[in-house]
Amino acid sequence: MNKPSTPPAPRFAGGAFFSRRAALGAVAVLTGAAAFRVVPSLAAESAVVIPVPADDAAAATAATETAVVAGGCFWGVQGVFQHVKGVTNAVSGYAGGDEKTARYESVGSGRTGHAEAVAITYDPKQISYGRILQIYFSVAHNPTELNRQGPDHGTQYRSTIFAQNADQARIAKAYIEQLDKARSFGQPIATTIELQKRFFPAEAYHQDYLTRNPTQPYIVFNDLPKIENLKKVFPDRYRAEPVLVGGRTAG
Repeated sequence: MNKPSTPPAPRFAGGAFFSRRAALGAVAVLTGAAAFRVVPSLAAESAVVIPVPADDAAAATAATETAVVAGGCFWGVQGVFQHVKGVTNAVSGYAGGDEKTARYESVGSGRTGHAEAVAITYDPKQISYGRILQIYFSVAHNPTELNRQGPDHGTQYRSTIFAQNADQARIAKAYIEQLDKARSFGQPIATTIELQKRFFPAEAYHQDYLTRNPTQPYIVFNDLPKIENLKKVFPDRYRAEPVLVGGRTAG
């Protein structure tokens, strides 16, 4: 059937934070705040300063590489990586299930095997796969939550690294073990690794959603603080102008 050009208006969720589905139908003007473990914040999650991976990818030979990660609602994860130097594209989509169910209405049921994911295209001469994972674990989401992120619940919001090859899987596994051994998060990491699962881009209205809807309550409470965290925790990696699917590129 035809995809809607704008998302359906779903119900509001209770509690202090807006669920992602509630945010699709919300209109508000609010301001965000940075979130760190040492500073109270309105944000659902907070940043954690973690070490770089002890095991990283070999010296780059390809012009571009792709990393696919899932960490809750793809709006925020996409938004974070669009502000990372060395990233040339970040696309919201679905991974883990079949092509026929790779659409928002189906994935939202939590029964398709898909997770909301982001395909990150990057220049390996500017940023390594390990550094992509460091940002993913540190500021893009909370890797200790199982099948949820903040106000969003279900397997479609699971923390998963969709490794594109065996080398990526090895690096991700070693990094998780390194962070768990150091007790970087105070509790075990729930992130799983799924090897060579296909990625399917999401509907057009989900692309660049954070940039296009900066005053939406869900974005304000859950996602804008992630951008601030990126800026503060990774100042050498942060760029103010995001690279967008819709055509704008960072300066």
